[in-house]
Amino acid sequence: MEVADSALTVELCTDETEFGSLATAWARLHRRCRTATPFQSHAWLHSWWLSYGTRGRLRVVLVRKDGELVAAAPLMRAYVPFPALVPLGGAISDFTDVLLDDAFADEAAAALADGLSELARTALIDFREVRSGAAVERIYESWQGPRLRLVDSLCLELPAASMEELLGRLPAPRAQRARAKIRKIDALGVERRIVRHDEVDASVRTLLHLHQLQWQGRKVTSEHLQERFSEHLIRSVGLMVRSGDAVVTEFRLDDAVVAADLTLLSPHLVGGYLYGAHPRLRERKVDVATMLLNACAQHAEGDRSRVLSLLRGNEPYKHHWRPEEAVNHRLLLARGRTAPVLRAAAWDAAARSRGKEFLRKRRDRQERRKQS
Repeated sequence: MEVADSALTVELCTDETEFGSLATAWARLHRRCRTATPFQSHAWLHSWWLSYGTRGRLRVVLVRKDGELVAAAPLMRAYVPFPALVPLGGAISDFTDVLLDDAFADEAAAALADGLSELARTALIDFREVRSGAAVERIYESWQGPRLRLVDSLCLELPAASMEELLGRLPAPRAQRARAKIRKIDALGVERRIVRHDEVDASVRTLLHLHQLQWQGRKVTSEHLQERFSEHLIRSVGLMVRSGDAVVTEFRLDDAVVAADLTLLSPHLVGGYLYGAHPRLRERKVDVATMLLNACAQHAEGDRSRVLSLLRGNEPYKHHWRPEEAVNHRLLLARGRTAPVLRAAAWDAAARSRGKEFLRKRRDRQERRKQS
């Protein structure tokens, strides 16, 4: 597919070597797209493809203006449970989106929509985990064919404030307990250090090892223990640290690394993605969540254009900080021929939602029986 419109050209990249060669141009576009998150960086997406992609299924729509990349939609072909084009990044990415150059957003979005419309003739376009205000919403709003917006995951967000300001949001007794936890961490002598870019690979390996230790014998996201996830994280994070899209922090106690944290950075959000903590911290009554939030807040402090994102998940410990709810959405785009696939996807999503609600109610009943 190649479509020309005055100085704009639309191309379809299906070759992974060509996709890999786009790193420099992609980075320029990523910096010029105000809605971009680190999950749309070339380092993250290309590394993800190398770990999770299937040969022959790459579909990256590119829009150029006078040769310069001004829009991109990183997609791949999927067949289960229905023919679809889905964003690169998969389930390990908290947000998906397209990239639009802010200086040419209207014309770039129109050209990108044309390219996506061609692809939608044979497959549903299915964007999961779309953050409010994402660039792809511009495509959705102007889409000429069948479309549907569904609710996806819940994210929780805090303001970009100092730790003292975050404590000020809490009821006085809870704030006092949190301050006591911070004083305990300081009294133990836990030292925090930002990892240099040339140390990142080794530090990420340490993080993954600590992550495995901390969840040993407990329920954990199984993908985080897979070799392909480790390879992806080690390969991508060093590049992201160099470009300012990520920071790795180590916490040392008694001359040993006892915790490590990966925080993702963009002009509008700071988000703690993954951490690992040695069980000895629990044994010494260290509140790891408070320790990590204290460190993460420093990356966002004072920048009111940012939020401190706790990313996806509705875990109870996150609510201790009185965050605001931010709902991701799922955007489905089709043409007349693929409209039946859109309806099938909507039915499947509704059925899964009902199933989850049924399981939640059953767990609640079982919990009430245990307590009675």
